[in-house]
Amino acid sequence: MSEEVTKTLKEWKLKCPIGDMDLVFPNSVGNPMDADNMVKRQFEAVLRKAGIEKIRFHDLRHTYVSQLIAKNAHPKYIQSQVGHTSSQITMDRYGHLTPEVNQQGIDALNSILKEDPSQKTHLKKFGA
Repeated sequence: MSEEVTKTLKEWKLKCPIGDMDLVFPNSVGNPMDADNMVKRQFEAVLRKAGIEKIRFHDLRHTYVSQLIAKNAHPKYIQSQVGHTSSQITMDRYGHLTPEVNQQGIDALNSILKEDPSQKTHLKKFGA
């Protein structure tokens, strides 16, 4: 977690009702929240207040991954964050979020084609 998230969660935890399970996001008496109530009473209210159109709670995961991809976070880091068994699964699922990848591929190909012939001979040696 980032330092800011850690700090915010620690501050939040101090304000939460204490229950037997020592939850970070408990209900008003320290027990687990009901998921439907949380979405309807809190999540949707926060979205409205922020002027964000209605999204599913799970869409936050997709947003998190897409933001990491947009900032060029390493696929292995993203994989570990979302719990995929491999970074290949992560990129298969979310790779479409990087349209600049196609342009990077085109740029790489153009770069190869513009190299001097001695470099191209080198590539042929290795079967590339």
